Amino acid sequence: MSIRVVVADDQELARSGIAMILDAQPDITVVAEAEDGAAAIEAVRRHEPDIALVDVRMPNVDGIEATKIICATTATKALVLTTFDNDDYVYGALHAGASGFLLKDTRRDDLVHAVRVVCAGESLLAPTVTRRLIDDVVRRNARPPVSPRGLEALTGREREILALLGRGMSNAEIAAELVVSEHTVKSHVSNVLAKLGLRDRIQAVICAYESGLVQPGS
Repeated sequence: MSIRVVVADDQELARSGIAMILDAQPDITVVAEAEDGAAAIEAVRRHEPDIALVDVRMPNVDGIEATKIICATTATKALVLTTFDNDDYVYGALHAGASGFLLKDTRRDDLVHAVRVVCAGESLLAPTVTRRLIDDVVRRNARPPVSPRGLEALTGREREILALLGRGMSNAEIAAELVVSEHTVKSHVSNVLAKLGLRDRIQAVICAYESGLVQPGS
């Protein structure tokens, strides 16, 4: 089954290039292109894609606001793509509900991989911003999404899984660490998110730090 994607970027050449890269993949179909945030929202509502690939700086409705509306009102996952390696854009995109954040200098193979990863239900950040994001979010946020007492809802194994998520480990890495199958890890991750009321792995990472389960720099 093909992954359906809407590509939103106000620069026609960039938008067309991204669409061409994705459409060339056997398992990805670009169902629409949008030149601004308002058009992106409309395209998502009309085509109901799996992924909306959204640029940050666009006219009329910017990419952050478009991402917020898309994530709040549809089942489409948002992957934010920008030329700007700027913390405020990262925070805005993630708080708006984005499942991933990539820079436009990302290699085409990494872009394709990101679309597949986000569609599969995982979250993804550009490696250059991941550590800074975690450290800064921990410092800035006054209200953690889950208190230490909230972790009591988790089993011992689920707390262990959350701690490994907080260290930025993938399902495959966690499976190798705990000597279990990836399917088992995926099930535990789903349970952790459900019990703590978290949207995705990125929120789980932040939760692991803010609850004190993982310390910055560990």
